[in-house]
Amino acid sequence: MSGQAFVDRLKKQFGDHITGANLEAIDPWIEVAPEGLVEVCRYLRDDPELRFDMLNCITVVDYLETDPKKAAKADFAPHLELVYHLWSFPNKVSLVLKVMLPRWKNDVPGELPEVDSVAGIWSTADWHERETYDLSGVRFIGHPSLRRILCPEDWEGHPLRKDYEMPLEYHGIRGR
Repeated sequence: MSGQAFVDRLKKQFGDHITGANLEAIDPWIEVAPEGLVEVCRYLRDDPELRFDMLNCITVVDYLETDPKKAAKADFAPHLELVYHLWSFPNKVSLVLKVMLPRWKNDVPGELPEVDSVAGIWSTADWHERETYDLSGVRFIGHPSLRRILCPEDWEGHPLRKDYEMPLEYHGIRGR
């Protein structure tokens, strides 16, 4: 099945939950609406022709320009982009899904954006979602144990966000 035929198949199955695609990119991708993520992922895993049986990783891209002069010229609104890399062992093919999220839930600074967990579909998502939560500040609804995985539990902020400010000290220990 060609790339466009595959996208058309997903659009027919999921309608507005498939919000975009770029099949010409170095790593072609399909964009999924946050509210359709779990349904689309379950289909990709369970469909006997597709069988995307492995989630390789979840990555976050923080689209934020912190320099005011550059921000004025940016051709994007600040947002987070979740990138899911899937693999089908039987078909020996990869697939990239993207989910666009606001940087903050309801545009309230400090309120983490939310998306449903896919840990019930691929067990590897358990750790990938915890890392994403810890470092980039995305809350995964329905995750079995969403807590920090790399930073201490009492750490403030999410170090991979572009507006993160490293604390001068932690528990009395002064940084550089």
